[in-house]
Amino acid sequence: MVRLGDLERAVMDVLWDRSPEEGARLTVREVAEALTARELAYTTVMTVLDRLAGKGMVQRQRAGRAWSYRPAASREAYIAQLMLDALDLAGEAAPGQRGGADRLGRGAALVRFARSVTGSEAEILRAALTDQAADRND
Repeated sequence: MVRLGDLERAVMDVLWDRSPEEGARLTVREVAEALTARELAYTTVMTVLDRLAGKGMVQRQRAGRAWSYRPAASREAYIAQLMLDALDLAGEAAPGQRGGADRLGRGAALVRFARSVTGSEAEILRAALTDQAADRND
C-alpha cells in the first residue's frame, strides 16, 4: 500500500471529502482552491495529483483541456489496507509458539489492537466479525 506524505494526504482528503458520490471528479483548480490554507501554487497541486495518479491513488480523465480526478478507492478502503499492511509487519507466530498477548505474530498484534480500542469501536468490530462469520456460513 502506498504511504502518503502530508501534502499528498491533504490532496486525497479533498478528493475523499468533495467527491463522495460515485464518479464525481474534481479538477486541479478545484482541489487547489480547497487547499487555500496551504497557499499552494496550481502547478504544485497538479504535480501532486500527477504523482498520485502514478501511484494508483487517483484516477484521472480529460475534461476539455484539463484533467479531472477522483479517488481510486474510498478513504475507508485505504485505511483498512494500511491497517492490514501494519498487521503484516507482525508476521506469523513461530511454529509451536502458544500463549497470550505477548507472543509474536499477527495474533498478538490483533490482541493488542483489540485491547486498545474504545467500547464503541469494539462493538463495531464485533458486529463486523459477526457479519463475516454469517457470510461464511451462507
